[in-house]
Amino acid sequence: QVHLVESGGGLVQPGGSLRLSCAASGLTINRYAMGWFRQTPGQVREERELIAATTWSGDFSTYSDSVKGRFTISKDNAQNTLSLQMSDLKPEDTAVYYCAAAITRSPWVVEQERREYDYWGQGTKVIVSS
Repeated sequence: QVHLVESGGGLVQPGGSLRLSCAASGLTINRYAMGWFRQTPGQVREERELIAATTWSGDFSTYSDSVKGRFTISKDNAQNTLSLQMSDLKPEDTAVYYCAAAITRSPWVVEQERREYDYWGQGTKVIVSS
Protein backbone atom coordinates (compact mmCIF):
# COMPACT_ATOMS: atom_id res chain seq x y z
CA GLN A 1 0.00 0.00 0.00
CA VAL A 2 1.30 3.43 -0.94
CA HIS A 3 1.65 6.17 1.65
CA LEU A 4 2.94 9.69 1.19
CA VAL A 5 3.36 11.57 4.45
CA GLU A 6 4.13 15.29 4.45
CA SER A 7 5.74 17.12 7.34
CA GLY A 8 7.43 20.41 8.09
CA GLY A 9 4.53 22.82 7.89
CA GLY A 10 3.86 25.47 10.48
CA LEU A 11 3.62 29.16 11.21
CA VAL A 12 6.33 31.39 9.76
CA GLN A 13 6.76 35.14 9.41
CA PRO A 14 6.85 36.81 6.01
CA GLY A 15 10.32 36.55 4.53
CA GLY A 16 11.03 33.37 6.44
CA SER A 17 11.83 29.86 5.25
CA LEU A 18 10.45 26.37 5.70
CA ARG A 19 11.40 22.96 4.39
CA LEU A 20 8.65 20.48 3.69
CA SER A 21 9.31 16.77 3.44
CA CYS A 22 7.29 13.94 1.94
CA ALA A 23 8.23 10.46 3.08
CA ALA A 24 7.14 7.74 0.70
CA SER A 25 6.41 4.10 1.44
CA GLY A 26 5.03 1.44 -0.84
CA LEU A 27 6.66 3.05 -3.86
CA THR A 28 10.15 3.99 -4.91
CA ILE A 29 10.23 7.68 -5.77
CA ASN A 30 12.97 7.31 -8.38
CA ARG A 31 10.40 5.50 -10.55
CA TYR A 32 7.76 8.24 -10.29
CA ALA A 33 7.29 11.77 -11.43
CA MET A 34 6.44 13.79 -8.36
CA GLY A 35 5.07 17.16 -7.50
CA TRP A 36 4.05 19.58 -4.80
CA PHE A 37 0.59 21.11 -4.88
CA ARG A 38 -1.09 23.61 -2.63
CA GLN A 39 -4.69 24.31 -1.77
CA THR A 40 -5.63 27.68 -0.33
CA PRO A 41 -8.57 28.30 1.99
CA GLY A 42 -11.81 28.22 0.06
CA GLN A 43 -10.45 26.08 -2.76
CA VAL A 44 -11.65 22.57 -3.44
CA ARG A 45 -9.44 19.60 -4.24
CA GLU A 46 -9.83 20.07 -7.98
CA GLU A 47 -8.42 23.57 -7.68
CA ARG A 48 -5.13 22.55 -6.14
CA GLU A 49 -2.26 24.39 -7.76
CA LEU A 50 0.79 22.55 -8.99
CA ILE A 51 3.70 24.64 -7.79
CA ALA A 52 6.67 22.35 -8.40
CA ALA A 53 7.24 19.08 -10.21
CA THR A 54 10.16 16.87 -11.05
CA THR A 55 11.24 13.78 -12.96
CA TRP A 56 12.08 10.28 -11.73
CA SER A 57 15.64 11.28 -11.03
CA GLY A 58 14.87 14.75 -9.74
CA ASP A 59 17.31 16.23 -12.24
CA PHE A 60 14.68 18.26 -14.12
CA SER A 61 12.03 20.38 -12.46
CA THR A 62 9.42 23.00 -13.25
CA TYR A 63 7.87 25.69 -11.08
CA SER A 64 4.80 27.86 -11.19
CA ASP A 65 5.40 31.55 -11.70
CA SER A 66 4.12 32.20 -8.19
CA VAL A 67 7.02 30.33 -6.56
CA LYS A 68 9.80 30.39 -9.16
CA GLY A 69 13.04 31.60 -7.67
CA ARG A 70 11.83 31.10 -4.11
CA PHE A 71 11.01 27.37 -3.87
CA THR A 72 13.14 24.36 -4.76
CA ILE A 73 11.92 20.80 -5.20
CA SER A 74 14.34 17.96 -4.63
CA LYS A 75 14.48 14.21 -4.21
CA ASP A 76 16.56 12.17 -1.82
CA ASN A 77 16.28 8.83 -3.52
CA ALA A 78 18.32 7.09 -0.84
CA GLN A 79 15.83 8.22 1.81
CA ASN A 80 12.87 7.85 -0.55
CA THR A 81 11.85 11.40 0.33
CA LEU A 82 10.68 14.41 -1.66
CA SER A 83 11.38 17.87 -0.30
CA LEU A 84 10.31 21.44 -0.95
CA GLN A 85 12.62 24.19 0.28
CA MET A 86 10.63 27.40 0.59
CA SER A 87 12.23 30.80 1.13
CA ASP A 88 11.11 34.42 1.12
CA LEU A 89 7.67 33.25 2.13
CA LYS A 90 4.73 35.57 1.60
CA PRO A 91 1.25 35.66 3.17
CA GLU A 92 -0.18 34.44 -0.14
CA ASP A 93 1.83 31.22 0.28
CA THR A 94 -0.51 30.27 3.12
CA ALA A 95 -2.06 26.96 2.12
CA VAL A 96 -2.14 23.24 2.73
CA TYR A 97 0.72 21.67 0.80
CA TYR A 98 0.41 18.21 -0.73
CA CYS A 99 2.95 15.94 -2.33
CA ALA A 100 1.87 13.60 -5.08
CA ALA A 101 3.29 10.88 -7.29
CA ALA A 102 2.47 10.13 -10.92
CA ILE A 103 3.00 6.91 -12.84
CA THR A 104 4.72 7.86 -16.09
CA ARG A 105 6.14 5.70 -18.86
CA SER A 106 9.11 7.96 -19.41
CA PRO A 107 11.63 8.91 -16.74
CA TRP A 108 11.92 12.37 -18.33
CA VAL A 109 8.34 13.51 -17.87
CA VAL A 110 7.62 16.42 -15.54
CA GLU A 111 3.90 15.82 -15.03
CA GLN A 112 1.90 19.04 -15.23
CA GLU A 113 -1.66 17.69 -15.05
CA ARG A 114 -3.24 17.32 -11.59
CA ARG A 115 -5.51 14.49 -12.78
CA GLU A 116 -2.49 12.42 -13.83
CA TYR A 117 -1.20 12.15 -10.29
CA ASP A 118 -2.03 8.78 -8.83
CA TYR A 119 -1.04 9.02 -5.18
CA TRP A 120 -1.45 11.88 -2.72
CA GLY A 121 -0.41 12.69 0.80
CA GLN A 122 -2.70 14.07 3.46
CA GLY A 123 -1.16 17.55 3.39
CA THR A 124 0.73 19.82 5.76
CA LYS A 125 -0.44 23.33 6.60
CA VAL A 126 1.74 26.38 6.09
CA ILE A 127 0.70 29.72 7.54
CA VAL A 128 2.68 32.83 6.67
CA SER A 129 1.76 35.63 8.99
CA SER A 130 3.31 38.25 11.23
